[in-house]
Amino acid sequence: MTTIARGRDNLPANVTIRHDLRTGDISRLIALHAILHAEARGWDATFEAYVAGPLAEFALSQSERERIWIVDEGGKLMGCVAIVEASEAQGQLRWLLLVPHLRRRGLGRMLVEEAVDFCREAGYASVFLWTVEGLEGALHLYESLGFELTEEETHSIWGAVVTEQRYELKLR
Repeated sequence: MTTIARGRDNLPANVTIRHDLRTGDISRLIALHAILHAEARGWDATFEAYVAGPLAEFALSQSERERIWIVDEGGKLMGCVAIVEASEAQGQLRWLLLVPHLRRRGLGRMLVEEAVDFCREAGYASVFLWTVEGLEGALHLYESLGFELTEEETHSIWGAVVTEQRYELKLR
């Protein structure tokens, strides 16, 4: 199964995308999520645990219907996105994150487009994601690709009051 590589020619210098998990990637991804969200949103260490559990499960049980895209800049992990199998019919887009200096360059769009293409190739009928209110750049990206808001939940988690939002894209 090969995913269409849209926009890869326009990657910033020294940036590569890979699909293989290497030693240290899981802990670096967990830390990157925790640190960036703590700095930007004031979330506490419970968010780190929230990311750690499912990411560890993903690393232990990847199937052909699941994939991760690791953003590497000069040998340093700088972001990612993944598709996990939520059910036979649904893929879930998870862990989209880029370090601030790589944002607003089309890299996030390329990652999500490749992930959606992968979902089509894997035979999913739809793909969904959970995000949080206030991530305007990401929300604009999802909506521009056809994702629609299907659910909202507001609760106290991660040391803050957070409104989580579920977006879904029908693929067939």
